Amino acid sequence: MQSSSDNGNNSCMASILHCLSHHHQGLNAIFTAGGIPALIHMLRPRFDSQLLLHSITSCSTKMAVRMCDGLQKIVPLLKNTNPKFLAITTDCLQILSYANQGSKLIILASGGPESLVSIMRNYNYEKLLWTTSRVLKVLSVCPSNKPAIVNAGGMQALALHLTDSSAHLVQNCLWTLRNLSDAATKQEGLDSLLHILVSQLGSDDVNVLTCATGILSNLTCNNARNKSLVVQHGGVEALINALLRTTVNQDEAELALCAAVNQDMAEPAVCALCHLSGRHPLAQTAQNEVRVHYGIPVIIKLLGQPHYWPVVKAIVGLIRNLALCPANQAPLREAGAIPRLVNLLLKAHQDLQRLSTQNTYQDGISMEEIVEGCTGDPINRSEIANMQTIPLFVQLLYSCVENVRRVSAGVLCELALDKHSAELIDAEGASAPLMELLHSTNEGIEGVSSLYVYSDLPVNALPLDPDVHGPYVSDMTFDPRHVYPEP
Repeated sequence: MQSSSDNGNNSCMASILHCLSHHHQGLNAIFTAGGIPALIHMLRPRFDSQLLLHSITSCSTKMAVRMCDGLQKIVPLLKNTNPKFLAITTDCLQILSYANQGSKLIILASGGPESLVSIMRNYNYEKLLWTTSRVLKVLSVCPSNKPAIVNAGGMQALALHLTDSSAHLVQNCLWTLRNLSDAATKQEGLDSLLHILVSQLGSDDVNVLTCATGILSNLTCNNARNKSLVVQHGGVEALINALLRTTVNQDEAELALCAAVNQDMAEPAVCALCHLSGRHPLAQTAQNEVRVHYGIPVIIKLLGQPHYWPVVKAIVGLIRNLALCPANQAPLREAGAIPRLVNLLLKAHQDLQRLSTQNTYQDGISMEEIVEGCTGDPINRSEIANMQTIPLFVQLLYSCVENVRRVSAGVLCELALDKHSAELIDAEGASAPLMELLHSTNEGIEGVSSLYVYSDLPVNALPLDPDVHGPYVSDMTFDPRHVYPEP
């Protein structure tokens, strides 16, 4: 085979090797006779390589194939137009690239992502689509391949098959989209995908829910257009219903729901709601819909669970956004948001002191994000003060972290509207640090401090507009690789 130029003879010999490869002894014989280099040598677009590919992939000799530059020969075969041949080719690529970063990079350098996306876009042969989606799923966890797949139109191509009758194909596409989604936050033309994902939130399949919520969380991250589209498609109600289904009939509150909190669906679902409730034209609509669709009680219930911090971070941000809507403040109070936020703040502060690390918190949760969850709600300031929080907020005025000082000053400023609270604040010695903050180079800190220090001046601006305290909690991109490092 290596020396012959007669395609007829080579084809016959390839057929013989193909037959031998169906048996274990035949596989060993091909390998020990140096058959892998010969088979790789024969891989070329003009030659019928189908039998050769089967022999290669049947042998447990992936390293030998890589050493013979097999991948560089196989990727160009994706230009073939025979669906059955392409199915074998993509199956071979999946076997060679699985759990091997070097192979993934070779596929990238050989133009593999573009060819694979083209197959997903232009073919309807189910086996080919399934094998191709498997390759893309493997490549989608590679940081280098991920943007290449997205830029080639991978999100749109995969979305075409989310309504396919094959559950296996749909699941492969969903996992791949979930892996790619954190690199696709700025992609355009995803309207249809967003609509389909919202509809899939009604599924009872936990894998479908996990993927759909993760994708929506990322695609709504810092993308106002996508946020508005999801709200228009009923995404808020769908996300809340998905969360409700994880908590329904869980009467043994804390223990039963803890398992649901740690599921992969809870974090991205709450993150998505946080994104939808802030910084886009329909944010206020989303804030109202959370209340209308009975989302506030389940969200607050999640906050009371043992602290799985990524979920807590998302919930605190969501509560902060919801509190910007006046109609939500009473439901938040009635659901017990304030004591749970205060307890969370106290625990965060205690943990921070115990760890003796400045502004470092488990899983990246910053102290100021916990504090901000307690601000911007003047109706509830009496309850906040009654929970003995004033000494803590005064103590936080001395924090080395600028944002912690800013939001703490804002909370004290609002609490000071009540005469009794103002006396408690003064008794705790807050005047001195607030006077120092008047000279801060941070305009937000200086402005909030002045409202307290010059309290004899008109305070028509109070209660403070939430924006005085600073920007919304940043949207959070969800990276599924920390849970699923390899498909």
